Amino acid sequence: MREECKHFQSRTYASGEVARFCVLDLAPEAPWRCPDDCPRYERRLADVGWVHGDLIEPPIEDEPDVPVREMTEVLERAENIVNDIAPDALAEARARDAKDARRGWFRKRR
Repeated sequence: MREECKHFQSRTYASGEVARFCVLDLAPEAPWRCPDDCPRYERRLADVGWVHGDLIEPPIEDEPDVPVREMTEVLERAENIVNDIAPDALAEARARDAKDARRGWFRKRR
């Protein structure tokens, strides 16, 4: 991935796992590489001249030794699974938040 692109993002979770991705979803082979001729590549200007300390993310894992087409199909299937459950998960989270908000309002009123 082109970490210097302004559309690149990464997140490190408590488990140490790192998610690297294009926020525009234009890198079908993420997290290993962006398209060579990506039409939306823009160099991130905020990092120019900065010196990074010890909190630099770990290096990207080696790319799997599978054909690109197969890798892309697996990643697309995984994305479809996430997209299929996202509406239900979002509705569940909103219902929980609404319930918590009502409880908080009631407690404050006493």
